Amino acid sequence: MASRKSTTSFENSLEELEQLVEQLEQGDLTLEEALKSFERGIKLTRSCQKSLQAAEQKVQILLEKNGQQTLEPFTDE
Repeated sequence: MASRKSTTSFENSLEELEQLVEQLEQGDLTLEEALKSFERGIKLTRSCQKSLQAAEQKVQILLEKNGQQTLEPFTDE
């Protein structure tokens, strides 16, 4: 269930990030609004990168275990 939640969170973060980029590209925001949106975008980008790194690490664990595809516990640091 946790992986489903993180996937949903990743997808939601990515969608929100895309919306922020569109708003910023339109150029209709005040400077203060643009800065807030940029700040939020940075937070979302970091969150997405963290999720992608965790997924990549899980894949590495699966593929590098003596050439065998075995599951191992994963701890997110």
